Amino acid sequence: MPPASVAINEDALERLLSSVAVTIRAQHRIRPAVDDVVHLGTDDLSIVHVLSGDVSLTTGSGLPDSLAPGDALLSSRRRPLQLRVSAGSNLLVSRLSWAPSASHLADLMPDTAWICGFDELEPAAAALARHMGVEPTDGCGLGGDVVICRMMATTLVQSVIRAWSRIGCAPQGWPARTDDPFLERVVSAVEADPGRDWSVEAMATVGAFSRSVFAERFRAAFGISPAQYVAEVRMRAARALLIDGRGVSEVSRELGYASDEGFSRAFRRHTGMTPSAWRTRGELAAV
Repeated sequence: MPPASVAINEDALERLLSSVAVTIRAQHRIRPAVDDVVHLGTDDLSIVHVLSGDVSLTTGSGLPDSLAPGDALLSSRRRPLQLRVSAGSNLLVSRLSWAPSASHLADLMPDTAWICGFDELEPAAAALARHMGVEPTDGCGLGGDVVICRMMATTLVQSVIRAWSRIGCAPQGWPARTDDPFLERVVSAVEADPGRDWSVEAMATVGAFSRSVFAERFRAAFGISPAQYVAEVRMRAARALLIDGRGVSEVSRELGYASDEGFSRAFRRHTGMTPSAWRTRGELAAV
């Protein structure tokens, strides 16, 4: 648990963790016979878990000079890192990408996160990681079962984020998008029930604002209007539901659209694709 001076938003954290979805770009073990250097670029979401040995980091990274066995590191694609791996070490390197349904999470991630003693904080996930990346041909050592490998990688990412947020490293109130508890109450309500008829008046009531004060404070905090925010949340939910295989009409009704045609127009305006094309894209990504 974090120190008393650092409080995380447990409800927002639960929503974030439940939204995590990743695809595997490359996943393998590093077991160098001689000292080696591993580069973490800016085109991946990378998770490193040290199983044994000695791993040091590039100076000036804002991280500790070295990672000990049991430590984990998250790098979220904003700056390159170099890991110097001593001969005989053993570490898992997972290079991942956010799935389309979870792309909005990228902005909430820290540039880098060091989790000291990850194996003690998240023993189940650490045990799982020992079976990942064993066979370079399939990325997780389970005979090429892509679905299971992706589920394992998702669990690892969820566990790393949860451990980092609960050891006092996350900013106050993270992962809330605003430090205004009344606006955060509105955001939480919209994300919990995006299909509700969210008029500006309804949102203002949830936050205990007058209509005009709410609209002004919301735009100042988020840079968009309340209506634009509701549309973004609905489209985010729509992308996730379609990738899960839900039908267009079912998603349209669940998200409060008056017609399939109106939903399809809104979806295409936000994504450049029809809902059916997006669902097909998700089905292909799962193969």
